[in-house]
Amino acid sequence: MVTYKQELLHTAILIVIVFLVLIITKSAIRKFGFVRSIEINRRKLIFYLSYLIIYIFAGSALAIIWGVDLKQFTVFISSVLAVLGVGFFAQWSILSNLTASVILFFSHPLRIGDRIRVLDKDFDWTGEVADITGFYLFMKTDDGKNITIPTSLIMQKGIEILGKIDIEDVDSGEEHD
Repeated sequence: MVTYKQELLHTAILIVIVFLVLIITKSAIRKFGFVRSIEINRRKLIFYLSYLIIYIFAGSALAIIWGVDLKQFTVFISSVLAVLGVGFFAQWSILSNLTASVILFFSHPLRIGDRIRVLDKDFDWTGEVADITGFYLFMKTDDGKNITIPTSLIMQKGIEILGKIDIEDVDSGEEHD
């Protein structure tokens, strides 16, 4: 009868490390989101993506700890990555929208509630940013239309941030009409 004391010990250590990494990651994203005044739904997207990456690394380490042959494991991982690569290449817009959403989260000054103008020669989109998700930016234009713009398009087009809408000014303007 073979005992698995060493594998169990390494698994326990891995679980503790993953737990600590998850706590540190969550704290760092919360702090960054608070400092930059990032809306909770946008933070959730980054939480989910970071958790996915952490769990993939933990699963790989767990497979190695429990003695999966490294040669077979690398063949399996390369096959999965090849299938994912073909799938993402076929749906390039999905990958580019997710990437653009992460970039908007960390480094773009655009926030929910900002009045913006999308600088495009074909369209005159000026309005308020209603929401930013993993794939789309939702905007209410000045003429009352609700439009959805892919986040990758936001990264490609120029954006002019006009400021935040002041609700008191809008309300007082309606009272005088």
